[in-house]
Amino acid sequence: MQRDTPERLAADAVGIARAAELLRAGRLVAVPTETVYGLATRADIEAAVAAVFTAKGRPDFNPLIVHVGSLAMAHDLARLDGRAEILAQRYWPGPLTLVLPLRSGTAIAPAVTAGLPTVALRMPDHPALQRLLRELALPLAAPSANRSGEISPTAPEHVVRSLGAAVDAILDGGRCARGLESTVVALRDDGSWQLLRPGPIAGDELAQLLGPATPLADAAIEAPGQLARHYSPGKPVRLEVRKAADDEFLIGFGPVEGDCSLSAIGDLALAAARLYACLHEAAASPLPRIAVAPIPEDGIGAAINDRLRRAAA
Repeated sequence: MQRDTPERLAADAVGIARAAELLRAGRLVAVPTETVYGLATRADIEAAVAAVFTAKGRPDFNPLIVHVGSLAMAHDLARLDGRAEILAQRYWPGPLTLVLPLRSGTAIAPAVTAGLPTVALRMPDHPALQRLLRELALPLAAPSANRSGEISPTAPEHVVRSLGAAVDAILDGGRCARGLESTVVALRDDGSWQLLRPGPIAGDELAQLLGPATPLADAAIEAPGQLARHYSPGKPVRLEVRKAADDEFLIGFGPVEGDCSLSAIGDLALAAARLYACLHEAAASPLPRIAVAPIPEDGIGAAINDRLRRAAA
């Protein structure tokens, strides 16, 4: 029988077992990560992956991140060189996605990689999803659990509002702690690397381990978050605003007070965690426009500003 709303699963043994049952059958389950909620399905079933693209209204040239439960699983799917091993040991589980050469003969559905010779891998740092991945022992394709181009979900209600019955179930892990999608790094065969998407792990920190990054040029989309327009609240967004107009919902930061504050004390980590919650609140407001206070480019501030510029595009 078709459900009007997703099945809501507690993040306990019973809920995780039910989520695993649905995923084994190729169904769609929204799962919590430390960054945002992901719309998960088996990465090795073409019809299941196609259902993710349909539910999200996602363009088929935009690859999906594959979530793995172990380094051994990552080795089964991709070729990891010494740099990848160093990054995985240091940052996994955590908010770092590695774009690596796809290993030949893997069962990953071609749509996951958008036909590219690379695959984006991440090991999430959320206890419920880690238990689910261990129980399944299967890689999960899991883009953010929202309609393509819209605000990313950091709470179960955001998933329901955006996807409704298009998702079979939601594994309720509460609000996401980080609230900002993972940093995405591509490691090239020639020894170079590129920052495809800024995130919680700053590019400067990665450069200390890998050396200077190679600048991005116009090329194929290799990972989520590279589209010029993304994270849209459906209203015009004005950035670096210290005083909002009467018809604007102001998202504040530091000394700039707002209708919703990212952090009154100027804490960038808190601002990252609250960014999408404030954008969701602004989108639901009767005010027709959104203004956002200035955010420093330091550290994770670069990733926050990346999301805001795309939301304003």
